[in-house]
Amino acid sequence: MKERITLITGGDRGIGRATALTLAQKGHTLCIGYRCRQDRAAETVELIRRAGAKAIAVQADIADEEQVMALFQQIDRHLGPLTGLVNNAAVLKPQASVEQLDAARIAALFAVNVTGSFLCAREAVKRMALRHGGQGGAIVNVSSAASRLGAPHEYVDYAASKGAIDTLTVGLSREVAAQGIRVNAVRPGFIYTEMHADGGEAGRVDRVKAQLPMGRGGQPEEVAQAIAWLLSDEASYVTGSFLDMAGGR
Repeated sequence: MKERITLITGGDRGIGRATALTLAQKGHTLCIGYRCRQDRAAETVELIRRAGAKAIAVQADIADEEQVMALFQQIDRHLGPLTGLVNNAAVLKPQASVEQLDAARIAALFAVNVTGSFLCAREAVKRMALRHGGQGGAIVNVSSAASRLGAPHEYVDYAASKGAIDTLTVGLSREVAAQGIRVNAVRPGFIYTEMHADGGEAGRVDRVKAQLPMGRGGQPEEVAQAIAWLLSDEASYVTGSFLDMAGGR
């Protein structure tokens, strides 16, 4: 079986870290992409190594094209041919209505959540595509249930950025299917991660969980298992698809 070499952007916390640890148990060699939390990234790498897998951490702001290219070059140099990408890195700004948004906030959010994901997908395709001498591979985009629900009064800008990720998933999957690359997305809903604190309400999941059909929030490890499946050969005939993980909402 070929070596599975996977990049997880935003792999130092939350869903990214849970995915890294899940993939480590499944034998993946991992690159943990992170923007600023070097200590958390190093801790994640150490946990991966304790699980018996190989990992490196590379700092990169995916909103910066040159840093994205350097990130992938580090993988080429230290790990080998990339076979998997988890487009997970994203930012969330404090809760606000649309009338409170300004151009600077919107631009900063889209630079990471949309442009960054496009750039990482581009670099991954350049390495995985059969026409470039690649082995094929799989990309999993981490979208959000917000892309369907709109997140009114809270995060419409974030929801819109994830709507763009949904479109990327469909369009790219059709572009590269013949090149041996599958592209899918997970759409988590209310998951217990640190990101809610970035939006100014660390306890948001507990506030809304009673409104969910399942009556509870989700755990990062539950999302990680779905991502791992979409990356695996067990999902070999799945592309351009979405796996909603929002407790029935």
